Amino acid sequence: MRVYSTLQRTLVELPAPPGPVGIYLCGPTVYQRIHVGNARPYVIFMWLARWLRLRGYEVTFVSNITDVNDKIYAAAPGHSVELADRAADWYIEDTDRLGLGRPDAEPKATETMEDIIAMIAELVAGGHAYEAQGDVYFRVGRYGDYGQLSRQKPDQMEDQEPSSLKKDPRDFALWKATKEGEDTSWESPWGKGRPGWHIECSAMAAKLLGPSFEIHGGGLDLVFPHHENELAQSRAAGQEFAHIWMHNGLLRLTGEKMSKSLGNVATLEAVLDKDQYGWDRETLLLFFMTAHWRKPIDFSPETMMQAHTQVDAFRELFRMKIDRAAWKPPQGWNPDVEAQKFEGVLDNDFNTPDALAILHKARSAWDDEFVRERLGIFGLESLTVDEEAPPEIVELAEMRLSARAERNFPESDRLRDEIAAAGWEVRDVSAEPGYQLVKRD
Repeated sequence: MRVYSTLQRTLVELPAPPGPVGIYLCGPTVYQRIHVGNARPYVIFMWLARWLRLRGYEVTFVSNITDVNDKIYAAAPGHSVELADRAADWYIEDTDRLGLGRPDAEPKATETMEDIIAMIAELVAGGHAYEAQGDVYFRVGRYGDYGQLSRQKPDQMEDQEPSSLKKDPRDFALWKATKEGEDTSWESPWGKGRPGWHIECSAMAAKLLGPSFEIHGGGLDLVFPHHENELAQSRAAGQEFAHIWMHNGLLRLTGEKMSKSLGNVATLEAVLDKDQYGWDRETLLLFFMTAHWRKPIDFSPETMMQAHTQVDAFRELFRMKIDRAAWKPPQGWNPDVEAQKFEGVLDNDFNTPDALAILHKARSAWDDEFVRERLGIFGLESLTVDEEAPPEIVELAEMRLSARAERNFPESDRLRDEIAAAGWEVRDVSAEPGYQLVKRD
């Protein structure tokens, strides 16, 4: 198994199974509902953890929740705690609807404060950080490899939070003294305050995965400054930290990155609400499969409809009730060969578009068993189960069958339309009972 790493700029081999493999994913800063773009890294790394476990790896997957941050203070002055708690609940609620389960651990910054303060103190003691009027800053100039992750030039690496207290404009905050209007603070050797964003993730990752682990993930927009700073402060503290840095491409709305700051967001809650966008979880998950994890992906009615069409094609395979005893592989379809190809494309940089193409090839060959065994990796096992029609729909189908037998075709058509209005399709088949009921999306 090998994946592309931003740090090495090449594909990097994972250790042989069972590993272990630790994965840390930068989760959301919780101050409002997450958008569908935020869901992409969650989905990708939940899938990756599932695949690695199937390949025999011992996986620990950690995805944090940032509940102390300037954005939270700005969104709810004087009420940041209430907002962060409520938005964290929204995040769990919305991602639960994806049906992929939860990471092994989801630490919060507020629950890791002792570890954060201890790590900052270690950096100060080692000369890698300094205190200035209650703030603490990391000395970028003392870390010779700064910029190795993002490949930024020195004049491009000025920190995005300017301050006259810094000794070098590239230095970044590890600890921030409490400001007027901020309603949370913690005691520290430098006075009351709260941590900077970057140190939170370094401390949470080290606490749960140790000083050295395999994979650090997140969106491409986090490479600089967030991940560059994480890497610098962790290694300055004597930790090897993450070996592989995986950065997923961003989700775009009409060709532009989707972000809260730009205001062009479609929340995950809304996308999964049939009264708003009208898509189901299966359509969204398959949509994410259509692009390689490192590439951008365009979210639009057209791309979602294409994904929905593919979802329905897989559902149709299992509605056919194929007789496996009578099924024979058609010419050009070899399940053993295709199984090896499927493993190969996922083991080679987790190529989900190529894996999806193989699943469609199996679908065209009516190999429902091949497809069934693999859809679960992506949380799509629900496509293999045909929903049972409720009694009132069955009764309408029986009445329609009787009307057809009596050649009362106007009544038969009326009953068919009534069934369709209730969200079902009735199909005439030769086998008993003479019809098939299919749930329409």
